[in-house]
Amino acid sequence: MIERVRAVLVTADDTMLVIRRTRPGIPEYWVLPGGGVEPDDESREAALHREIHEEIAGKADIIRLLHAMESDDERQLFYLARIATWSFEDRTGPEFSAEGRGEYALEEIPLTMEGLDGIDLKPEEIAHVLRGAVSTGSLGNGAPR
Repeated sequence: MIERVRAVLVTADDTMLVIRRTRPGIPEYWVLPGGGVEPDDESREAALHREIHEEIAGKADIIRLLHAMESDDERQLFYLARIATWSFEDRTGPEFSAEGRGEYALEEIPLTMEGLDGIDLKPEEIAHVLRGAVSTGSLGNGAPR
């Protein structure tokens, strides 16, 4: 089974970092930073730290597992994390140089219902989970600073 880890990266300004994907022939959509767990990753959390470093040259404090999704061949784990530093210009992930992968643009959106409603966040299930968490205040605005 393929395992993927992704992060809801909350900034000091209580915004969230998302990646806008633009691919030929597909309406633009947004995803949370993250990717596949590799065999040499010590843990899922280590994989998430590696992915955050590759995708946005960032360092984050992982707070807790927020949500898990599973299908027949894939498990996706979504973590809540507080991010302090990042630089999209210094990203190193292999996906950024792959031909035909389209464009990746890092964006900061308000972690509010309006902010979430303004983007097409994929997968839809995590968008639904985040809307519920924002409406109940259960994200705790990214937890302690």
